[in-house]
Amino acid sequence: MATAAIAAVAALPQLAAAAPGDEQSSNWAGWAISDAQTIAGAPVTGSTTTLSFTSTTATWVQPKVTCATNEPTYSAFWVGLGGLASDSNALEQVGTQANCTAAGKAEYYAWYELVPAASVNVSLKIRPGDVITASVNAEPDGILVQVKNRTRKTNFTKLLPTPANTDFTSAEWIAEAPSTCDSMLVRCRALPLANFGKVPFTRIAAIANNHPGTVTDSTWTSTAIDLVPDATGHFSGLGTSGTATPTAVDAAGRAFQVYFGTS
Repeated sequence: MATAAIAAVAALPQLAAAAPGDEQSSNWAGWAISDAQTIAGAPVTGSTTTLSFTSTTATWVQPKVTCATNEPTYSAFWVGLGGLASDSNALEQVGTQANCTAAGKAEYYAWYELVPAASVNVSLKIRPGDVITASVNAEPDGILVQVKNRTRKTNFTKLLPTPANTDFTSAEWIAEAPSTCDSMLVRCRALPLANFGKVPFTRIAAIANNHPGTVTDSTWTSTAIDLVPDATGHFSGLGTSGTATPTAVDAAGRAFQVYFGTS
């Protein structure tokens, strides 16, 4: 997502089992939903159709990062389709970034990315406190990404050609420590996470198989993800500082917060 001497991209999550109903990742924090293998503890029967997620959206307040000198840090906030499954090699996402340079300067911008392609920065002014709405929609003629800055009444919308590799098996609302990867996204390292304080995700919604719902809809399975550096050992070297933790989802299933550190 950040474009610097080495590109910071949205690497797919490296998940490890945590508490029941929870997961740990070395680069993601937030909530994800995927095809429900069970509903209320009972196996799904009577259908061989798996869920295909075609829309995800949320609104958040752009966090203000706390910067120090001598070490650049990075953070990203996004909504996406795909990328959750262990065998996934694709992810369609859009969001905002909040980084710190080595000189202690904060940088904010919007971007989109169709993994494994590189991220693309968007010419949309983003500042701390701005109210952002983002969405990804799988359309018959392409992938529609949109970022709206509701505070400044500006927006970016683009219909992208559907890539050869796509993944619609999940939907996510994530705060991330971006990663630096090789050109094939085989070897990745999470970058140091910027202290973003907290980010509130609200107005959350998703659609799968033409069924609209929220995080807690019983049609699918929801999973909380905690960011714990080097949780699986897959990432090493960089990314050794900073954790992030999501709160529980509200009763309506449409809002939660992610805290830098432990909520």
